[in-house]
Amino acid sequence: MNPYLTRLQTYPFEKLRTLFAGITPPADLNPIRLSIGEPQHPTPDFIRRTLADSLDGLSSYPLTLGSDALRGAIAHWLERRYGLPKIDPATQVVPVNGTREALFAFGQCVVDGTRPGAKVLCPNPFYQIYEGAAYLAGAEPVFLNHLPENGFGSDFDAIEEAVWRDVQLVYVCSPGNPTGRVLSLDEWKQLFELSDRHGFVIAADECYSEIYFDDEAKPIGGLEAAWQLGRTDFRNIVMFSSLSKRSNVPGLRSGFVAGDARILKDFVLYRTYHGCQMSPAVQAASVVAWNDEQHVAENRRLYRDKFARITPMLAPWLPVRLPDAGFYYWVRTPLPDTEFARRLQAEYNVTVLPGSYLARESGGVNPGAGFIRIALVADTHECVEAAERIIDFCRSL
Repeated sequence: MNPYLTRLQTYPFEKLRTLFAGITPPADLNPIRLSIGEPQHPTPDFIRRTLADSLDGLSSYPLTLGSDALRGAIAHWLERRYGLPKIDPATQVVPVNGTREALFAFGQCVVDGTRPGAKVLCPNPFYQIYEGAAYLAGAEPVFLNHLPENGFGSDFDAIEEAVWRDVQLVYVCSPGNPTGRVLSLDEWKQLFELSDRHGFVIAADECYSEIYFDDEAKPIGGLEAAWQLGRTDFRNIVMFSSLSKRSNVPGLRSGFVAGDARILKDFVLYRTYHGCQMSPAVQAASVVAWNDEQHVAENRRLYRDKFARITPMLAPWLPVRLPDAGFYYWVRTPLPDTEFARRLQAEYNVTVLPGSYLARESGGVNPGAGFIRIALVADTHECVEAAERIIDFCRSL
């Protein structure tokens, strides 16, 4: 067996099952799950109909690069969303089966694990795929702590120069999971300068980019930042985006990678062997999803309404704040995060995720310890009911 498999840690939701072992929640309280970032708003009918009407595509093998229509729809969306000039759908866009598989596969493609000291930089707390991708590529993950004292920003100066010299790949997540923090243009500028100095590639995970609260302050994307800073070839930067959160289709497994054409050429070569082409029916449904913004605006409205209602409810009891973007609260707890989550489950049948499960100890601290992640993914009624139960729980402490 691949010896690197032994380095993989248990996934957060497996840890959660272990934490909840032996618990029997109150039978009179329906379970409300706010632990997993799985959108639960209805999938738009026009996407469902297009998927069903395109099943004839199942009779043929799909191409690794996907259809011209899909790559064109993605390229036009990038141009509209970020004010970018012409994006070449033939060389700067690659459809993928959701960002999860692509973020992992990209690490295997980009990282040279035979180089001594190979490293991959990850935010901390983080999406665990980054860490697994680093280990299985033969590299060592390096964690950049996102801490409340710096507004959960990316303090790239905290990484020593000797470490930067060995970094081959940097994962960034903006808007961040779980903090909801959006990288500023100044942070992007510093990261690009470091990339030029040390030659690493930047993988920008942007799957929460379309859930924001101010139409005049949309989250800046990695390609947008590159263009504004004169990096018109998008050198060493690729972005990852998905329909899952934007269009409420997590089961569709549809996303894309876009950016540096030189890097994507090699990534496509990797993917021809990886065998992960997108189903033609899924491609057809994805085209109509990327071409429509009305359903995305309605999706944002639902999240905005939930945060507007629940934030003032919880604020007297927990230090909740509106994130820059995304659908998570990242909130400090009055008890250890695992104890808070276990007791909330046992006493009120509300599931949240301990923050320590989303982070690793680095620099002597686990930056997720003492926090929980609350995903406002259920419908408004359930989220309000969950907030009421959380208040009752906090009142009892």
